[in-house]
Amino acid sequence: MSSKSCKSSCEPVRPHWFYRQPAGEKESWLPLSYEDSQKLEGACKELGSERDVVVPVEGRRYDVRLKERSRHAMYWTEPPSEVRRCLWFYKGNKESAYTPYSENTSQVLEETYQTAVAQNEWKKKVMLPTGETVFLQSPKIITQLPSTPDKDKQPASPTEPTPPRVLERGLKNMQLDVPEGEPETVDHLVFMVHGIGPACDLRMRTLIQCVNDFRSASLCLINSHFRQTAEGPCQMGRVEFLPITWHTVLHEDTGVDKDMERITLPSISLLRKFGNDTILDVLFYNSPKYCQVIVDAVATEINRLHQLFLQRHPDFTGAVSLAGHSLGSLILFDLLTNQKTDADEVMAEESESSGQSESDISEPQVGRPVSLEDVLGGRGLEDHLRVLHREQVDTESLRSRAGSSPPVLNGPAAQEGLAQHWTHIPECSNTTSISYQCSNVGIGQVSVNYPQLTSSYASASILQVSVNYPQLTFCPQAFFALGLPIGMFLTVRGLKKIEPGYSLPTCKSFYNIYHPYDPVAYRIEPLVLVGGVELPPVQIPHYKGRKRMHLELKDGLTRVSSELLGSIRTVWQVFSQVPNSALPLVGGVSDAALNTSSDSQDDRMEVQTVAAGTGPEALRKDVKVGMLNGGRRFDYVLQEKPIEIFNQYLFAIQSHLCYWESEDTVLLVLKEIYERQKAATLQQPDPVM
Repeated sequence: MSSKSCKSSCEPVRPHWFYRQPAGEKESWLPLSYEDSQKLEGACKELGSERDVVVPVEGRRYDVRLKERSRHAMYWTEPPSEVRRCLWFYKGNKESAYTPYSENTSQVLEETYQTAVAQNEWKKKVMLPTGETVFLQSPKIITQLPSTPDKDKQPASPTEPTPPRVLERGLKNMQLDVPEGEPETVDHLVFMVHGIGPACDLRMRTLIQCVNDFRSASLCLINSHFRQTAEGPCQMGRVEFLPITWHTVLHEDTGVDKDMERITLPSISLLRKFGNDTILDVLFYNSPKYCQVIVDAVATEINRLHQLFLQRHPDFTGAVSLAGHSLGSLILFDLLTNQKTDADEVMAEESESSGQSESDISEPQVGRPVSLEDVLGGRGLEDHLRVLHREQVDTESLRSRAGSSPPVLNGPAAQEGLAQHWTHIPECSNTTSISYQCSNVGIGQVSVNYPQLTSSYASASILQVSVNYPQLTFCPQAFFALGLPIGMFLTVRGLKKIEPGYSLPTCKSFYNIYHPYDPVAYRIEPLVLVGGVELPPVQIPHYKGRKRMHLELKDGLTRVSSELLGSIRTVWQVFSQVPNSALPLVGGVSDAALNTSSDSQDDRMEVQTVAAGTGPEALRKDVKVGMLNGGRRFDYVLQEKPIEIFNQYLFAIQSHLCYWESEDTVLLVLKEIYERQKAATLQQPDPVM
């Protein structure tokens, strides 16, 4: 070997840090980013014999304890994983990935390799501490010989010899995708809530794994769509996505799984177990007992992770948003609907300072009992006194039946429904009322009365209780609902219309994102746009900046047919139109003169086109649709893939689980976040000099 080649082979190897990730029965080693590896290498030099050094990695979502060589998750429950400083790797003939040697073995191989290079001595064997043998044939050909079987074990078949393993020194010649690292600055924080079941896609991955893919797609799209197009020096950071899980709390902490096992039939056990773990989550959420468990778990986890995130990112000044998939979107919608604003807090404080509690419906004078006239007086409910007296309802009964909730008696909807509420109640003197709050302001509340059972079943907690929604410690900037069934649930609850002026109390941006073949998704804009106005959903652009080919072809054919039909209609009108000179005068003015100008006609055509839902995309997008999204559109539909159009039913389930890997969805979320951030920055006043 020449001295030049010897010198090049003696270049020091650059160590890289890996962590072990369990993947089923096999275990795989994944590299940390270059940035994290450098941080660990630098901190390793400061590691003492007594104290440990903790290094945050992967966007501060994990902490690495160098002395223990362990990696710990900070925001969710996950077993600690082993961390290794790697120099040498091996791969078998049938293996697809390289496996790093232990640090002691790597050190032995490196010292042996350096000695062989310095002395230019090759074709030598090295015995590893594990008992295996490595053969150094040349600087570029190093293999690990198959281990010799024990005498007690059956020898391998001579027709199937075990091939040697190939060794690599460092990452230089390994085709390995190593991430560069994540920006330290976080511009925005998004909490993501899962739907039914413990798995989130067809590959049975957990929410943590799916959110990791969503976050990775976000980093790639920020680099390709935002940083490169920004003018001047770019100060953009990244968007952090954190998972919020509630399935474990419901199925393990409450003991409901054991209760379900006692009543589940033994036949088709796999199917029944799948139903108990997934489909029954919808029924659990409609049960006030378990609904309370779910909303408490979601809100508590969001507030906990928000506080922990602020501790780990003390310089964070961005906003926070929420995202939910399937049932998770319904949970967040109900939670956000029942948030209290600053005005609500002020009213509550004024009520407390005046000495009145929420249970005091009315108490005009102290020292005498409160009558029904006092309760209903001044609320426009005096007409219902006759009905209440006929049912022999006094003030205490009214409080009991109203669930001690004054909002049930407030508002036009409550005044209109109170008479029906009392006149349609069964002739039963022993009744219990529950109040389920559908919304806070514009959607209204639903009050239901259930007659108590006189049999022994009444003692088994058959009667439902009201749900108390906890409060979040922040006001979300936006709410992204993915494949959401909110429209269906609101309709089932009896809601026919959402007031155009209604918005979520503490969240002014809302997006209903769905796939056209998603069997669980429903629209919400038709609940706001009543009166015959129909608008198609806004089509989400492809992340590559174009429509999919089959949609472009479809639009082209539609445009050609529309132009052809318009030409035929114009020719027909020319031949069938009566000459203007033959038209009678109306008030001295011809009927032709009463026609509007061409510009006005075009304007009317645009309005009619928008109402029919066939107008230009920009025109449909700019229509004001209520205040759920600040007056903007909020029903957004993804573009189906070309293969999906051949059989909609075949891809129905897959379409409900496609959002985690959809770059189009990720890009829509990023556009909302950074457009709002830019608008907030522009609205800030200039500093006073």
